[in-house]
Amino acid sequence: MNEKQKSSRRSFFAGAAGVTAAAAAVAVLPKVDAVSAAPQPAARPAPEKGGGYQLSEHVKHYYRTTSA
Repeated sequence: MNEKQKSSRRSFFAGAAGVTAAAAAVAVLPKVDAVSAAPQPAARPAPEKGGGYQLSEHVKHYYRTTSA
């Protein structure tokens, strides 16, 4: 066998393995219905005088991770 045939065969099997892995991952993932997805909470309106800082859960988590 020449080098070109070996390279072509390796590429084919590598591609086939990748497609198989992707198909298996899609088959295992849970199905999500658009209706059953949780609705996003409505965004609060921006303050009239500026200063849009809000102590949200994200900010609280940041403060917890940075404290000594």
